[in-house]
Amino acid sequence: MLLSGPDRPMALPSVDDPQSLRRALVAYVHEVAASVGVSVACTSCEVADTVTAYVALNGRSPRFPGRDLMLLWSARQGWTLSVETAPAESPLVVARLGGDLTPVPDRVRRFVTETLGAPDDVRPAIPVQAVRDHSELRERLEACVRRS
Repeated sequence: MLLSGPDRPMALPSVDDPQSLRRALVAYVHEVAASVGVSVACTSCEVADTVTAYVALNGRSPRFPGRDLMLLWSARQGWTLSVETAPAESPLVVARLGGDLTPVPDRVRRFVTETLGAPDDVRPAIPVQAVRDHSELRERLEACVRRS
């Protein structure tokens, strides 16, 4: 099973071409950044023992005044809206977008907008659909960019 414990990274079988997965992830994250209204300079991606991405957001939440917000994505958990914290602290999770691991960028934008406009008692997310391996993940990322 790909979904390991909550504190452990997901181990995917090694991929023949990690650069093709990275290119697909970067393209997808750039589309998400454009959708939420930030520059690609506000993003970063990593394909290593984990597959992750980061998008710094311009907006702030009234629930966390004075704190920056970010979107985090992982092949294990999908998209998470979090509050930026000090480097030694874990991110403060505001909400998780469940369901599709690679939703179209407009869906990610709606998730951010809906979450920031919701009261404190936000409903829990649907679990994220897992992937079998890096090849399936790359295919899903590429398909999502084609759909957007």
